[in-house]
Amino acid sequence: MKIYNTLTRRKDELIPLEENHFKIYVCGPTVYDFFHIGNARPFITFDTLRRYLEHSGYKVTYVQNFTDIDDKVINRAHEENTTIAELANRMIAEYFKDADALNIRRADIYPRATESIEDIIELIRMLEEKGFTYVSSDGVYFEIAKNPNYGKLSGKNVEDLLAGASDRVDSKEDKKSPLDFVLWKFKKEGEPFWPSPWGDGRPGWHIECSAMTRATLGETIDLHCGGVDLVFPHHENEIAQSECATGKTFVRYWMHNGFINIDKEKMSKSKGNFFLVRDLTEQYPPMVLRFFMLQAHYRMPINFEKDLLDAAVNAWHRITNSVENLKHVMTGAPAEAANPQALSAEQVLAAAVAESEAEWERGMSDDLNTADAIAAIFDLVRAANTAAAVPGLSAPALKAAHDKLLELLDVLGLDPTLGSEAGIPAEIMELVERRQAAKKERDFALADSLRDEITAAGYKIEDTPQGPKVTVN
Repeated sequence: MKIYNTLTRRKDELIPLEENHFKIYVCGPTVYDFFHIGNARPFITFDTLRRYLEHSGYKVTYVQNFTDIDDKVINRAHEENTTIAELANRMIAEYFKDADALNIRRADIYPRATESIEDIIELIRMLEEKGFTYVSSDGVYFEIAKNPNYGKLSGKNVEDLLAGASDRVDSKEDKKSPLDFVLWKFKKEGEPFWPSPWGDGRPGWHIECSAMTRATLGETIDLHCGGVDLVFPHHENEIAQSECATGKTFVRYWMHNGFINIDKEKMSKSKGNFFLVRDLTEQYPPMVLRFFMLQAHYRMPINFEKDLLDAAVNAWHRITNSVENLKHVMTGAPAEAANPQALSAEQVLAAAVAESEAEWERGMSDDLNTADAIAAIFDLVRAANTAAAVPGLSAPALKAAHDKLLELLDVLGLDPTLGSEAGIPAEIMELVERRQAAKKERDFALADSLRDEITAAGYKIEDTPQGPKVTVN
């Protein structure tokens, strides 16, 4: 597999440092609110990467942090008249509700900044011993001038950064250079604090991730992932402090996903043009949101608008209906092809399954190109739909196509049963059963009325020799 490495600015072959074992760290949410669709993109993207690596036979240790102490968390806790811990615990529980709905698998380890204070202090002490820090009136800072490699991830030039620093500097900070960043903030009134060799206070944002990465995965890891907005300054600062402290390569491959635009304008909380996943899942099935994200290459920007989401609904239903149709036709299919036409169709279907899997593999191994992988799935859907319409096709041939579809979708984290009869609401299935009973009693007026009710609710019912088949309309 090759992935685009932000550090080298090219596609590099992905090879684990330890044989057959990838160590991955993904920047997680700051837990002061529900997460929005922009946050969801990296969670979905790198969950898919993990699934694909495991599908390819690798062991993966997957770490995602929770930032549970920073200015946003403190301010929100004050607004709600609650404690930092109570707010963080509540929002982490809400995170899992939304992440589970999007079929994002649980990480192996979820470190929290407030539970990593000793690791953070240890890393700052290592930097201090090597001369990369200084203490000012408001905290402990990393001195950029001591690090000649600063800017290697983002490609930014220190002189250019200094020239434009006046737009970014917090005038309240007491530091030697506008580019220096805080490692430990001395305590302020009304804020939580912990003891340290430099005085009571709390950690800076960048040192939290470096310390949690080192504590959970070691001093050199395979992959560090996040949104492209984190390249500078967050990930640039992580590299600086981690490599200056240990003298070792911090991360071998950096992966960053592209932005999400809302109606062709960059999503921004300051502009108010963002959507919470919690709100969107009231309008669209979570699987449609995940499918929508994966239809685009992860490094490309996504334009998030209603027409495109509606198109994703229809496209996803094509897949779920195909899976359900294969399952349904299998029910009464013979053990062997019943006629020469069926046998010929089986051979065509088997070739389509093999070719679609190969194309899917080519896409996934080429910088996690889920767009190409989904195109290959649609090739298989078309072939399966054509074959399933041929009378006398055998159950094993249908099952092979059905199972391959499920396998390829599962690696993408897409669960088609949520759009199939298995996921049809109980109230709809009750209408289906009542319609069957009405037909048996020859009350066709009632049966037609119930069919209309089912259709009006957004579902389609089809009478087949195997019984009624229900799909999303």
